[in-house]
Amino acid sequence: MIDLSRRSALALSGAALAFAAAPRVMAQPKVAAEWTPAQAREILDKTQSLTLSPDLSHLSPGEAVAVRLLVEAGAIFQEVYELQRHRDAPKVRAALAKRTDAHGKDLATLYRVFQGPIATTLDNKRVPFVAVEDAPAGKNVYPWDLTKAELEAYVADHPDDQASLTHLRSVVRRADKASLEHDMNRLQQYPALNTLHPGLWDRLAALADRPDRKVLYALPYSVAFADQMVTAHGLLNQAADAVEPSDWAFARFLRNRSRDLLSDDYESGDAAWLKGRFKNLNAQIGAYETYDDELLGVRAFYSFSLLATRNEEGAALRKAMSGIQALEDSLPTPHHRKVAEVIPVGVYDVIADFGQSRGANTATNLPNEAYLTERYGNIILLRVNIMRNPDLFKGSGDTFGAAMAAPFAGHLTSDANFYRTLWHEVGHYLGPDLTTDGREMDIALGPDASLLEEMKADLVSLFVAQELGKRGYYTPEQQRAVYASGILRTLQNNRPRREQPYNMMQLMQWNWFLDRKVLTFDPATAKMAIDYGRYHDAVAALLKEVLALQVGGDRAAVEAFISKWGSWDEALHGKVAANIRAQQRYRYRLFNYAAVTGSTSAA
Repeated sequence: MIDLSRRSALALSGAALAFAAAPRVMAQPKVAAEWTPAQAREILDKTQSLTLSPDLSHLSPGEAVAVRLLVEAGAIFQEVYELQRHRDAPKVRAALAKRTDAHGKDLATLYRVFQGPIATTLDNKRVPFVAVEDAPAGKNVYPWDLTKAELEAYVADHPDDQASLTHLRSVVRRADKASLEHDMNRLQQYPALNTLHPGLWDRLAALADRPDRKVLYALPYSVAFADQMVTAHGLLNQAADAVEPSDWAFARFLRNRSRDLLSDDYESGDAAWLKGRFKNLNAQIGAYETYDDELLGVRAFYSFSLLATRNEEGAALRKAMSGIQALEDSLPTPHHRKVAEVIPVGVYDVIADFGQSRGANTATNLPNEAYLTERYGNIILLRVNIMRNPDLFKGSGDTFGAAMAAPFAGHLTSDANFYRTLWHEVGHYLGPDLTTDGREMDIALGPDASLLEEMKADLVSLFVAQELGKRGYYTPEQQRAVYASGILRTLQNNRPRREQPYNMMQLMQWNWFLDRKVLTFDPATAKMAIDYGRYHDAVAALLKEVLALQVGGDRAAVEAFISKWGSWDEALHGKVAANIRAQQRYRYRLFNYAAVTGSTSAA
């Protein structure tokens, strides 16, 4: 265990946060007012605090040391994630940590709940709760004042820069003198970064000869967050040294991933991760998912998840999963691909989560880059101490019961959520991964690529349930429970915002099920009934449309599809949502981790 207050001075230094202090040339900002105690308490009264404390007594001494070091590295990732999301996050976090008044402590708790100074209110609005500006769509991985129109116009005029300006692990900068000097100083400070990014110095130097803030350039994450990533690199190597005597393969992964953090090329680490056979520990480390990039939907944000392996459960699950290629070939699309029959899937307890993976994150399916998936496959990590947490399931069961008529309210089970989540992650592994003209879907479809991919995975988990039932994998009762879990997934307690990919695709499925009479709504009771006999055909039809949109790569067609199926009827959706809200004890969750000393007050 570690005391996070003793974290590396380098990672907490002013120099480490210099990226947040990039030059600002823009109109007078609109700064929010600090929330009142009543506003803060309205959110905190709806916040459930949970502590994850898995049994780690089986770890070797070296593995226990590695856990301590990896938790320290994860805390650095937490800070970087917050900085990626808001340029004032470090300043706000430091100011709140100094406050000793009760309201200041409440605001500090809000900061932890929302991982920064922007809250999501009970009516699903994004609002600063301290005196800062709201974050723009591009958060802090683009210039704060950069609009999508300006960026698209720039790329149109400079097509040779498109690849770098849309790179998964880079920030976009304005080529002003201060930014260029800052970034070149980082390359001088860390010669290894200069070596790992050949040509970068020369490009920056050429821009520095004629600085112009109208010019845009891309900077690798490892340089933008150099102090933090260099420190994390060292901690991962120390953890590798500690764990090597008991788990050589995990040590090799940590060393490869430590280099990845400085090169921003994850191939070596992902290969070691996907092909390694680890013993008692696993970890998701890096910048993978693009959900937080609401400007283009192409930039990944940092996450770190430290996991303890449930070896016996994982082995049994892998044995039960077979015939994956046949499931791929059964999907309603002419665009199929060859998939590996053995998917590296494991069952884990969360030791600690940081950054984008923090929260009620039930599962991981990575990597997302098509070429890495083609070469090495995917890894699926199932977080059982979240999926089967009785307190969390009670909330799910109450939500389902509030929306469904009495004969259907008891059909949901925690095992159903587990299996639907598992096959959702397998769903990411199935289906086409490129458009018909060879483009990566993230690039072709922009921010809506995530919406379609998550909907596809949801639908695959439900589509294959019929075949898995025929194979004896599910009993009839289990298959019905999985279908019920699919309905639970669609339910919303507020109208989603257009930029919320998960919530929007869930609403779209809800509307599809209503249209296809899988669900029927009774206005008198504001409850719904399920026609399970219509379920599979409805799922197959929607999945066929989603797969066609993915391979088509047509943004206009996708927008029209979302507009058609993303509607909200206050007399229907609003009434169900009101019933859900009325019974909800909690709307937000705050996770603490026994592996992090002082986790009730630390990151």
